Amino acid sequence: MAEYRAPLTDMNFLLYQVFNADKMWQQSPQLNEQVDKETAIAILQECSKIAEKEIDPIARQGDEIGVSFTLNEDGPGGQVTTAPGYKEAFNTFAEGGWCGLGGDVNYGGMGMPKIITAFMEEMLCSTDISFALYPILTAGAALSLAKHGSEELKQRYLTKLYSGQWSASMCLTEAHAGTDLGIIQTKAVPQEDGSYKVSGSKIFITGGDHDLTENIIHLVLAKLPDAPDGPRGISLFLVPKFNIDENENLGQRNTVSCGSIEEKMGIHASATCVMNFDGAQGFLIGELNKGLACMFTMMNFERIGVGIQGLSAGERSYQNALEYAKDRRQGKALDASTKAIKKPDSIMVHGDVRRMLLNMKAFNEGSRALSCYIAQQLDYATFGSGEEQQKGEKLSALMTPLAKAFFTDLGFESAVAGQQVLGGHGYIREWGQEQLVRDARISQIYEGTNGIQAMDLLMRKVIATKGALIQVFIKEVTDYIALQQDNEAMTEFLMPLESALTDLNGISELLLTKSADDLNEIGAAANDYLHVFGYTAMAFVWAKMAQVSLLKLNNLESDNDGQGEYGVDFYQSKLHTARYYFARLLPRRLSLLATIKSGCHTLFAINDDLF
Repeated sequence: MAEYRAPLTDMNFLLYQVFNADKMWQQSPQLNEQVDKETAIAILQECSKIAEKEIDPIARQGDEIGVSFTLNEDGPGGQVTTAPGYKEAFNTFAEGGWCGLGGDVNYGGMGMPKIITAFMEEMLCSTDISFALYPILTAGAALSLAKHGSEELKQRYLTKLYSGQWSASMCLTEAHAGTDLGIIQTKAVPQEDGSYKVSGSKIFITGGDHDLTENIIHLVLAKLPDAPDGPRGISLFLVPKFNIDENENLGQRNTVSCGSIEEKMGIHASATCVMNFDGAQGFLIGELNKGLACMFTMMNFERIGVGIQGLSAGERSYQNALEYAKDRRQGKALDASTKAIKKPDSIMVHGDVRRMLLNMKAFNEGSRALSCYIAQQLDYATFGSGEEQQKGEKLSALMTPLAKAFFTDLGFESAVAGQQVLGGHGYIREWGQEQLVRDARISQIYEGTNGIQAMDLLMRKVIATKGALIQVFIKEVTDYIALQQDNEAMTEFLMPLESALTDLNGISELLLTKSADDLNEIGAAANDYLHVFGYTAMAFVWAKMAQVSLLKLNNLESDNDGQGEYGVDFYQSKLHTARYYFARLLPRRLSLLATIKSGCHTLFAINDDLF
């Protein structure tokens, strides 16, 4: 496997030339005190060193050895031990302050915007998704606690979560209740001291137990005995592995234990646990029966993070495949340019190899740009004001399911494409590509399967709002096209973008109409609709990247070195890749539109017995 190299140039290009993040930071009273361009550049450079030098070298060993489970001799459950090197790497990561990068500054966090932490997550996941899951889950739990927890809970737990001294998990799923959380059976019984006794069993708990930190804070969904039925009766509780004494030191072990770990297809170095709560002491987060809303603060954070995992898998796959394709010599080019040379050409001359490489390149750079755009909307929602804040809230809500599902679908496609470029070497363990395929697969499943994300997008964000949210995005792109209308050099990008936007608007209106008569139209169209939206949104950010690249290339004469900030080759590569995206990838939406328009009849006409 190629040694990972963080795409810092591309990240800085997006931050300071495409999305002008530093100007947004200057205008925000909160962010202006925390971050500027120089600080952000230094942060990403240091993060790249941690990813490349500390985490990347342990990923192969982590996959081959995985986590181990040992039963306790003196109590229920057992203990999980991580693979060799993980504890040392985590300590280095925590000592650098990375666990609190986006945390609340009032409790020891660094207060960085999401647009910065998203790039950190990409670098971590590109080196090892298994390792990344431990701090990313902790950051999500800390976000929910910071937003919904009492001051006492925040004072007691947040600082140590941000320092990496403690970590956290999210405990939702039960054996009988996956997506349908309203039927969970875990119970919480109130106690006289204001705490609760939490009892029940949770499955598929990432980081439920491990040896990386001295304490693990579980965020657990449970119901009081007299709670209303369904989702309205769910509350959220903080349940520590070790209770905290009056001096805020570790006290007795709480009655929570790991019953077993899952043997999985991939992410072997990530502990996926069955967690048992036997009257464990817990503390309410937020209001009673409002736990699902509190947990969704974390879940939405994690869904964007999982989307970034898809992007990360695609980036690593591209780096592996590109290095291999340039070195691997086999066959000759179809044209006569190298026929006189007896040695075989690199496989870069073959059209199908170039197709796969360019697909990966276009999807990775497009996903990174779209991730950056969505992260900036979250920053506007958190740190902005007025109309800017409102638009950020609407766009981030609309595009969260898109980020999770679209990026992970494309990321897995790219992981498989990289494996195909390597041929037989991509299928054996020695080269590491098959691990990437296995690791990437889970991203389409956890934090809500991609089919559920598609339903969330179409049912809740489009149909339920009568198209109001999708119109916010359509207006955003329409306004951008209008601003660039007199830029003749942009015509080749604006015309297909405008056509795609018109089609997105039209299919949204069609589904609003059809769903009024038959709700099965939503289920039949959801996955295809999400991808139509995804390809169109990616076209939008590719147009923005092409616009900047054209401008920089046109202004090269005024640069002292004649290269521009990132060099002629960088901007020319952007333009070539943008043209490839518009010519070869954006047209995928046309078949999806045809499928949606065919309706739901053929999907539901077949009786179950005829399958």
